[in-house]
Amino acid sequence: MTGYRIGIDVGGTNTDAVILDEDLAVLASVKRPTTADTGEGVADAIDAVLAASGVDPARISHAMLGTTHCTNAIVERRGLGKVGILRLGAPATTAVPPLEGWPDDLSRAVGEHVHLLAGGFEVDGRTLSALDEDAVRAACDSMSGQVDAVAVIGVFSPVDESQEQRVAEIVASELGVPVSRSARIGSLGLLERENATVLNAALMQTLKQMATGFVAALRDRGIPATPYFGQNDGTLMQLDYALEFPVLTIGCGPTNSIRGAAHLSGATDALVVDIGGTTTDIGVLVDGFPRQSAHAVEIGGIRTNFRMPDVLSVGLGGGTIVRSGGASLGPDSVGYRLLQEGLAFGGSTLTATDIALRIGAAQIDGIAAPAVDDTVTETAWDGIRALLEDSVDRMKPSAAPVPVILVGGGGIIAPETLDGVSELIRPDHFGAANAVGAALGDVAGQVEKIYRVDGTEAGRRAAREDASRDAVERARLAGAASSTIEVVAVEELPAAYSDGQQVLIRARAVGRLAD
Repeated sequence: MTGYRIGIDVGGTNTDAVILDEDLAVLASVKRPTTADTGEGVADAIDAVLAASGVDPARISHAMLGTTHCTNAIVERRGLGKVGILRLGAPATTAVPPLEGWPDDLSRAVGEHVHLLAGGFEVDGRTLSALDEDAVRAACDSMSGQVDAVAVIGVFSPVDESQEQRVAEIVASELGVPVSRSARIGSLGLLERENATVLNAALMQTLKQMATGFVAALRDRGIPATPYFGQNDGTLMQLDYALEFPVLTIGCGPTNSIRGAAHLSGATDALVVDIGGTTTDIGVLVDGFPRQSAHAVEIGGIRTNFRMPDVLSVGLGGGTIVRSGGASLGPDSVGYRLLQEGLAFGGSTLTATDIALRIGAAQIDGIAAPAVDDTVTETAWDGIRALLEDSVDRMKPSAAPVPVILVGGGGIIAPETLDGVSELIRPDHFGAANAVGAALGDVAGQVEKIYRVDGTEAGRRAAREDASRDAVERARLAGAASSTIEVVAVEELPAAYSDGQQVLIRARAVGRLAD
């Protein structure tokens, strides 16, 4: 019999935790303020949800964590590891060096150990420049003791990974530090793929510290669970895989909410509006999973091209500060200090939660509506409604009304009806949907590779089959049970700027958690 699951989501304002039974029904959900040391908030949430559920810790078999820890490290420029960057593309790519266009403070945070070395391929697979292994070893010698990880980026490495693989072997032998390879992370587009790879390397140490605290919190409470981390396509990856690809945890907060909303409501196609303490995130639920963005994504001011959810974030949450007689909403928020600074809680700051309480749209046990001028209240309430309606319109696939699933602890500030919305669904446990999504348990593997085909259907079929096998293997490495893995999508696209015999194939495989 499968044991219980505990799901935890660490947000900027609250840390949520849930326990699911063998049938994935929610037994208990709790919400605790996020602490400056996120590990303390996680431990507190675990204690609270265990107490609320009455479940024996020894019967919890899987523990899942969704965290903004890596995102915050990039945005705040703290806790990042020093990175050695080896680009295989000289002399063809020397005009635009690595880290070009990065904010100065972020490039300083990851270090300035940059090396442009011979190597790389043409789009048709021909060698652009032969790999110089002696130069790789010399670069390693110059970085010895000064970097925490190394990023290896080869020109058109999605066509041929062999040079990146060889450089990774040399780095492991010479330096003994983790290696982040671009062909395993991003798609076509050298600079965006390079940026994602460098960020991944910089986050390896960051996530390791978070993971160490998470595992210790479980063990200290007698929870023998296998730890998993949420990734940004709404699925999970086991601890070792997450430590190799920490950049995939970026964006897992919104996707966890989307997956949790689908599970709690039973809907498979809808918009999901997740209102937290600081922001409102709106995503699109398609066949039970978050829709992925087709565009390059900026993270901390840097363009990247690894898979990310298609999410619109706006500065509206339960802690959003209201100013100018109700006419100005945020975008700043009191965040996790709402219980100290909000008017209704004895503070001096007018927030969106105060407005919702005052107009009667929200009720909080033991908390009275604050005294707020009627005109201010109505002006702010109209502003909240207009901002939500405009944001929903921006994400709708058409002008027709759509169902909206409302989740997140800040959902109490939303009106009962919205223009352009056919149905507003507030499922049970909606305040902890993100933690529910983290605990659900599908594991995925995805691959994007370029293949040279001979123009025949047999050649294209062989390429699709190879990409599918790679996706299945990545799902297995991420923690899926081999017998449950299925290839759910294979997409074939012509490769731009080629002779017509190159194709880009994206394959995705999904399986259930291994017991």
